[in-house]
Amino acid sequence: TFWQPGFNYRRFIKSKMSNVVIVESPAKAKTINKYLGSDYTVLASYGHIRDLPSKNGSVRPDDNFEMDWEVDSKSQKQIREITAAMKGADHLYLATDPDREGEAISWHVQEVLNEKKLLDGVEVQRVVFNEITKSAILNAFTHPRELDKELVDAYLARRALDYLVGFTLSPVLWRKLPGSRSAGRVQSVALRLITERETEIEAFNPVEYWSIKVQFAKSDSQTFTANLTHLDGEKLDKLALKNGQDAQNAVAQIEGANFAVSKVEKKQSRRNPPSPFTTSTLQQEAARKLHFGAKKTMRTAQKLYEGITLNGDTVGLITYMRTDGVTMAHEAINAVRDHVGASYGSNYVPLSPRIYKTKAKNAQEAHEAIRPTDIKRLPRDLPMLDDDQRRLYELIWNRTMASQMESAVLDQVAADLRPNGTSQTDNDVTLRATGSVITFDGFLRLYQEGKDDKRDGTRDDPDDKERILPPLNEGEGLDRRTVSPEQHFTQPPPRFSEASLVKKLEELGIGRPSTYASIISVLQDRNYVRVENRRFFSEDRGRLVTAFLSSFFTQYVEYSFTADLEEKLDEISDGKLGWKTVLQDFWTHFKTAVDGTANLRVREVLDNLN
Repeated sequence: TFWQPGFNYRRFIKSKMSNVVIVESPAKAKTINKYLGSDYTVLASYGHIRDLPSKNGSVRPDDNFEMDWEVDSKSQKQIREITAAMKGADHLYLATDPDREGEAISWHVQEVLNEKKLLDGVEVQRVVFNEITKSAILNAFTHPRELDKELVDAYLARRALDYLVGFTLSPVLWRKLPGSRSAGRVQSVALRLITERETEIEAFNPVEYWSIKVQFAKSDSQTFTANLTHLDGEKLDKLALKNGQDAQNAVAQIEGANFAVSKVEKKQSRRNPPSPFTTSTLQQEAARKLHFGAKKTMRTAQKLYEGITLNGDTVGLITYMRTDGVTMAHEAINAVRDHVGASYGSNYVPLSPRIYKTKAKNAQEAHEAIRPTDIKRLPRDLPMLDDDQRRLYELIWNRTMASQMESAVLDQVAADLRPNGTSQTDNDVTLRATGSVITFDGFLRLYQEGKDDKRDGTRDDPDDKERILPPLNEGEGLDRRTVSPEQHFTQPPPRFSEASLVKKLEELGIGRPSTYASIISVLQDRNYVRVENRRFFSEDRGRLVTAFLSSFFTQYVEYSFTADLEEKLDEISDGKLGWKTVLQDFWTHFKTAVDGTANLRVREVLDNLN
């Protein structure tokens, strides 16, 4: 009773209050409900509950860019459940994902409930968290905030831009290029990258060139290989030996001399670990090392984020997987450093924590990097994960550990070999042998970053720097074993893989890493591109669409134009620009370009493209 000593009136009132929490996924809802307790009703929105109707007029530029929203038929059930829970509720906590899209989902929920007049007298607050662990959830609910209006405005601007481009440009494609299904703001630029690379490959003319490799042996029979670098006093570039005759002339000069070590250069270098994963770098590394497509990577990461049942409790295994940030919480850094020291020894722990800064253009560093929620949760201790989940978790775990490990130390050696009796400056014939020795493996003990295929037929042998040379001393005589002329032809740039396409889009500041998976899927679904051996090939339809857009909508498929739009969306998020101002400026010029194609006949379009 109220008058008994020790009665906690505040706790009693709070226990009688109804708290409704909205998250995005049902798996997340169950976990969070366990953490918050019976005073809270946690419901899932299953993503967006409404969107712009797929018809003309959903965004009205002539009416100050008013927008019509339509509740998806699949969302009716969720809305009924949320509506029922809100009757008599005192608090509404909007706990959708901690990014621009999550902010928009919360805004849509609030707008729908406002229209139903269910928020009178209800305190509405926004809650964000970067990981689904008990401590993170409880901490987030002690620090709620209001909905971020600028983030919502940036979402509205992006959604309106995509709608106006898609629903204005796609009908033009249907009429002028029958069979072409759609064009999109970012999708069209990604398609241009792929088709232009295809054109480069087709237009490429291979150039013949030769190289000379010579195998030598020391007096103790240890062998190594050197490359010809200077001939007739001149430094050779990659294409200097243009044909077999040039190569044979070089071979004759080499075979007519006895060689000794003329000069030995040694230097020590340090190789630093890569930063922990962002969305983009996770997609790239998963493509290189696991052969996952961007869509599969994000789907698998989502499951790791939402969590698994472990010891009777559901816990998220990784932090939020849609992020441009490369920082980690201080507690996480300290935990990783402690685990590195315990697992590998104190010499693998840098004197001070490593702090990273993003290199990506237009990065939004609102969140931590992708990392395990508990570094002590080892991949081998999670047998309940399926193979894809385990491999991706292990990749994230290894990268996180490596990011706080000591640098690798390498001794690099380069030796110049010249004919006996010549000076160190005499370059009539010079061969060079290079190699390196890892003197301390550092982070390489655990992790080495994957590489894209940048083969163009004119770069140094990629194995040269990894080759281990025997000890060499200046003046030491050598026994020449074999002289091997090798014919080569320059190669065109490689077709894009998912990893290299994502990397290029990020470098250009086009789109957002969280959207790359859907962009790539759309290009394939529209039959604009196909994938063979994990490489993108441009279909004729895709090339035709790119040619049409480049001819009649030049500005809108420019890489800089699309990147500039992303920067403006960021400025809207920061409150520096009004979203309708950005839309008006875009629409004025875009509508003019669209109107310019209105009277073109299909034959005129095709003749122009030809």
